[in-house]
Amino acid sequence: MKKIYILSAIFFGFALVSCEPEFKNPVDTEAKANPGQADFSKYVAVGNSLSAGYMNGTLHKSGQANSFPKLLADRMKEAGGGEFTQPYMDDDTKDIGGMVVGNTVILQPKLIVNAGRGTVERINATPTIQLQPHPGPYNNMGVPGAKIYHYVYNGYGNSQNLLNGTANPYFVRMASNPNASVLEDVLAQQPTFFTLWLGNNDVLWYATSGGDGVNQTGNTDPTTYGPNDLTDPGLFAYIYNQILQALTANGAKGAVATLPDVASVPYMTTVPYNPVPLNDSTASALNNAYAQYNGGLQLALQNGLITQEEASKRTITFHAGKNALVIEDESLTDLSALGLPSIRQTTENDLVVLPAASIIGQPDPLNNNLLMGITSPLADKWVLTETEVAETRAVTAQMNAVIRALAQQYDLALVDMEAAMNELVQGLRLDDNSIYTANYFNGLATMPNLFFSLDGVHPNTKGYVILANKFIDAINEKYGSTLRKYDPGYFDANITILNKN
Repeated sequence: MKKIYILSAIFFGFALVSCEPEFKNPVDTEAKANPGQADFSKYVAVGNSLSAGYMNGTLHKSGQANSFPKLLADRMKEAGGGEFTQPYMDDDTKDIGGMVVGNTVILQPKLIVNAGRGTVERINATPTIQLQPHPGPYNNMGVPGAKIYHYVYNGYGNSQNLLNGTANPYFVRMASNPNASVLEDVLAQQPTFFTLWLGNNDVLWYATSGGDGVNQTGNTDPTTYGPNDLTDPGLFAYIYNQILQALTANGAKGAVATLPDVASVPYMTTVPYNPVPLNDSTASALNNAYAQYNGGLQLALQNGLITQEEASKRTITFHAGKNALVIEDESLTDLSALGLPSIRQTTENDLVVLPAASIIGQPDPLNNNLLMGITSPLADKWVLTETEVAETRAVTAQMNAVIRALAQQYDLALVDMEAAMNELVQGLRLDDNSIYTANYFNGLATMPNLFFSLDGVHPNTKGYVILANKFIDAINEKYGSTLRKYDPGYFDANITILNKN
């Protein structure tokens, strides 16, 4: 059969240029603002990678310098706020991020645009940051990769626990001591004000792994969880309340944020469900190749093993034009006794993860005569199926209900990031009528209105500015403060573009 080649990355139509990001931070140190009922003298950010300033697939210094907590702290300084410290990657002289132990790379450097190839890829450079303690605590306690239960785990910053997966290299680097919990390091600073944005990883890791995990709803023992599992909403509620109870014990005020819908990030929405272009002859050849499988489905239907609905869902058909992908789906009835695999084609309700773009239509590494997603079904990790999307959304909805209820119970500002991210899908219109979108990068012309960085999950610098403004709006409304907002137009997107073949 003639091989079918799909573009392995999103189309890029940019000029052949090489540029490094420039940053403008329009902070008027002479300006004054009213704190209202809030006390910003000791602000601490509680969160994960979204608080740390993670972007372009890594944590690097220029991203940290424009984290939303840092931007927020700069505005708070105008209203009596104090110094704001972050665990900067100070030895990252080339601003590429990543981390090494000896000569072994344990965390990858940043993503860039290769204009010569028209692809997004890791920069061709080796990280220089050695994993070694830089004891905090810091005002920015955003720990990339942290789920909510990690925040209260003693030993999460102990390098001895890295091998068994119960420690985090980012927290190893910033913990005050190896056996401290993140929450203990937060509380040691006695914050007068805090932001709390946790829970994203408790659902996102499941989604970005294509549902290659377990829905742990009903299981409150996180020691039994895998890295890509959905966190039990009851466990989330218990720990979230525990964190808020501790943060507010001495009268501190703060702002908490809801979790975005999984379908609001381009990592989950950029690759269409039907990316396979075929002509009549190729479609006909593929239909012949699947004829025996489709016949087996009819036999299963006639014997009452599956319903007509499932038989239709599992039937593989191709046509001239754009075609859906062939995928594995573990939720289908097991027909292996008939020699039939649990496969079907994607629908518009499935979400294909961004990295799948690089393998669709390429030869299967295990059998070069088969093509990935066409004659070789994509494995579970490449697609969040409709069933898994529903599971993820159900858990997210329960967690957001917890966040909203506890924000009201503790009388805190609420930042509705769920609504803000949903707006991005249609186009988020700002006060100056500029519009930002959740589209993945597809050329220099799109850069002025990009919100996300190249990893398709985390914001770029402009995106973090918008997040900071969302927090400022909620804080000003709740506490009567007059923190000034930023103009995202003053900031570079922080996307490195190189011209190499």
